[in-house]
Amino acid sequence: MPERTVDELVRSRAARHGAKPMVIDPAARIGYRELDTTTRDLATVFVDAGVGKGTRVGLIMPNGARWVQVAIALARIGAVLVPLSTLLQAGELVAQLRTASVQFLLSVEEFRGHRYLDDLQSVPALDFPALRRVWPADELARATPGEKARRIVDALAETVTPADPLVVMFTSGSSGTPKGVIHSHGNALGAVRAGLAARCITPDTRLYLPMPFFWVGGYGSGILSALLAGATLVTEEIPRSETTLRLLEAERVTLFRGWPDQAEALARHADTVGADLSALRPGSLEALLPTEQRAQPGARATLFGMTEAFGPYCGYAADTDMPPSAWGSCGKPFSGMEVRIVGTDGRPSPPGSVGEIQIRGPHTLRGICRRSREELFTPDGFYPTGDLGHLDHDGFLFYHGRCDDMFKVSGATVYPGEVERALRTIDGVGNAYVTNVPGRQGERVGAAVVCDGALTAGQLRVAARKLLSAFKVPAVWLVLDSDDDVPRGATGKVDVRRLREMLMTANRTGERA
Repeated sequence: MPERTVDELVRSRAARHGAKPMVIDPAARIGYRELDTTTRDLATVFVDAGVGKGTRVGLIMPNGARWVQVAIALARIGAVLVPLSTLLQAGELVAQLRTASVQFLLSVEEFRGHRYLDDLQSVPALDFPALRRVWPADELARATPGEKARRIVDALAETVTPADPLVVMFTSGSSGTPKGVIHSHGNALGAVRAGLAARCITPDTRLYLPMPFFWVGGYGSGILSALLAGATLVTEEIPRSETTLRLLEAERVTLFRGWPDQAEALARHADTVGADLSALRPGSLEALLPTEQRAQPGARATLFGMTEAFGPYCGYAADTDMPPSAWGSCGKPFSGMEVRIVGTDGRPSPPGSVGEIQIRGPHTLRGICRRSREELFTPDGFYPTGDLGHLDHDGFLFYHGRCDDMFKVSGATVYPGEVERALRTIDGVGNAYVTNVPGRQGERVGAAVVCDGALTAGQLRVAARKLLSAFKVPAVWLVLDSDDDVPRGATGKVDVRRLREMLMTANRTGERA
């Protein structure tokens, strides 16, 4: 029977893998057996301080072995982890502490110029009615476990069930205010387990991903994925091209997952640094693989998911080409996830029709802070994702962007994702980003295209006319030399507002076909 809670999982993996490294950072190496003992000791410190089952504990800390230990220690006693971004400004931090009703806050003093505890000192205590203690991370490191608390830890661990909440994970907020999404031990572990094969994670994997642990991409696809598979996770506080390449080489990393643009940035520096990346295996982001191991564009699935699904819920084996008819898709829904497409009339749409993606199943969110179930789910239990897509006749999901990204041109609907996919098929185009550009005569299609100076806006427009209906062909063009020129937010997602501003500027200065 698969492990149902994090405590069961840690005990099982310690017995199976012993001294094998579970997490490595530049300053620490922690094996599975050591992870079991150190997180049990750390849990006793939390219990001594008054943390118990259901207590919500906020965590502000950069990636590292210590982050892993804290998260697992809290989970073992049934406390609820609330990972908080190291990028938060004071007002954003206050809002998330209130939204999640955080009772204990554990934080580093400073990271990359942010002094989180100083920020909170100027805020009246009445603004945090649930907050009982703010804990500097250094103070936690000096605490010693009590014997009585050890017995309580074991007793608490036995009471934790798959239905108990594990984490309140905030969304990135790229299209609105961040939401505090609640996941349980059962649904989170189930979601991660369902995607392991598609992400090529096995006990032999040495996994590196640059995503911060405070997002589901780091916590679920990194920490819990390694723990479930019995793999080794390699991480660092601040990814930088040279140090990251040296870390990949020194630790013989076999799987690099994460954002494609980060892999591309590393690839550009690899020859200069002279790092040996020969340990990387197929399934890694292809920019870091030898040319002969790379697939044709669109042949491999782009794993697709969201915080509310605890990461990817759709995919295909990352080292395997999909059937040609499915190229450009996100693969198929994983076991435990039901996906349907709903039209503007609220009814399920037939294969091939574009509509809102809705998801249902045991691996979806348990709720959102301060929201009722009736606000979140349809009467028959589906969660409306706000994403647009279509399913083909074989069940492959194609992504078409966000519902709020969709716009009208002369009364006709334009899906940015559809236009982007078409532009990426043009020879010489490395990437494309599409959004609406407002003007005196209404909305127009704007496209920022990465093509390393090989093509002009006029050439791109001629090629696009052969691929798209006239109303979908971009009227405003911006030619970029590199993906690094694309504006992004803190989580790596494209900042659509800034992209739109760049396109409007390009339009005013005459950079259009």
